[in-house]
Amino acid sequence: MKMVNQVNFNEELEKRTCRAEQAIQKYLPAEEGFSRNLIKAMNYSMEAGGKRLRPIFLGEMYHICGGQGELAEPFMAAIEMIHTHSLIHDDLPAIDNDEYRRGKKTTHVMFGESAAILAGDALLNYAYETALKGFSLANDHREMERTARALQILAEKTGIHGMLGGQSVDVENDGRPLKKELLDYIYVNKTSALIEASLMAGAALAGAENLEDIETIGRYIGLAFQIQDDILDVTGSQEELGKPVGSDEKNHKTTYVTLEGMEKAGQEVERLTGEALEILSGLSGDREFLRELFLSLCTRRK
Repeated sequence: MKMVNQVNFNEELEKRTCRAEQAIQKYLPAEEGFSRNLIKAMNYSMEAGGKRLRPIFLGEMYHICGGQGELAEPFMAAIEMIHTHSLIHDDLPAIDNDEYRRGKKTTHVMFGESAAILAGDALLNYAYETALKGFSLANDHREMERTARALQILAEKTGIHGMLGGQSVDVENDGRPLKKELLDYIYVNKTSALIEASLMAGAALAGAENLEDIETIGRYIGLAFQIQDDILDVTGSQEELGKPVGSDEKNHKTTYVTLEGMEKAGQEVERLTGEALEILSGLSGDREFLRELFLSLCTRRK
């Protein structure tokens, strides 16, 4: 699998990253009132950088499926808030105890552990406050229904049968040897679920009816992304990744690399990405940028 026209892809990625960043900044809470220190911790985490992949996925699928206007913007901000909430809690001393994220000190290092817990909780709640603003942007009854459907997708993919369920099983089995079946469950829910939500919510907001193929694309890309993350934890550097490497080994975590070996893990990334691209090719609309983005994630070094 090869990428084409790297220069144009980088330009298009920068445009979409800027668009996602604008949507996020538009919906960040003002740092004021008695709870401003909590809001500062929330915004510190949201403005700590990152690829903004999930809002880009959401916005891109919205346009692929024919969506126009600003209806997707509050959802783009909301999906990044949910993702950032999960990172804040992952970094806590009780879980991964990481001191750096995206090249900056983690939230609990900057603001204290209790403030970080509350900031993560607040971001998860504020994500839904933000997504609900989609109703005020809806132009008619159909767009109201699409907004409600996208909200349902966010809630289901984030909750006990999605991201949070995957995180809980991951924490419960911390340091234990895992079989592939359980590792797949953790990866599908902890990582893939939010990528599925991004693509599915974007499609739903545009009025797409059948979301099964889009859900499958998200699952495959989420798995490939997480396995590539496992590989980079062994082969990457802190300078490249903006976070400590070797944390999986330090925490005795089972990963695809420890379970299957480096070569098989790399082959699985390629297989999953290829299957996702095959399904993507069957969708209507301009799919080229999303195809190139998926490929770039398969071969990324950071």
